[in-house]
Amino acid sequence: MSDTNQPDNNICQERNFQQFFNKNATLLRNYLYYKFGDLNEVDDLVQDAFIKVWDNCSKVTKDSAKSYLFRIAINMSTSVLRHKTVKLKHQKEVISIQKDQTNESPEYLLQQKEFQEKLEKAIASLPDRQREVYLLNRIEQKTYKEIAELSGVSVKAIEKLISKALVKLRKEIENIR
Repeated sequence: MSDTNQPDNNICQERNFQQFFNKNATLLRNYLYYKFGDLNEVDDLVQDAFIKVWDNCSKVTKDSAKSYLFRIAINMSTSVLRHKTVKLKHQKEVISIQKDQTNESPEYLLQQKEFQEKLEKAIASLPDRQREVYLLNRIEQKTYKEIAELSGVSVKAIEKLISKALVKLRKEIENIR
């Protein structure tokens, strides 16, 4: 087991932390950008992750710092995504309330709610990669080209994933009826 008090293994030393930062900042930024897409949020997450590593540097060796940094960043990203999900759900509820105040019939509103539930269930059943690409396109409004660049694959591969997702969604929704 490494001793965190040894100068060469201690990332609390400014020179060692600077080297650690220079070696891993771009790598972490690219990883988070590929995984989550929003460059402004990614830059904030990278900065916050390095701050947490610095705040806990006495507990981390140079050997374990990279995995610790990535774990922190992934956990923070997951929290941000959960928060976005809650916000999106809240926005849907507000829209639903606004629609309830219109003259739409209760039957129509019930059918709409049931369809929304079917759609959400069908999206959740998609394989991870198809779901990710589908949501980037439909929710984030990213083009196939932007998704291909984010994913590091061809536009044709994205088209195929979207096509498969749409076919699977159609089948899932029809089976749920």
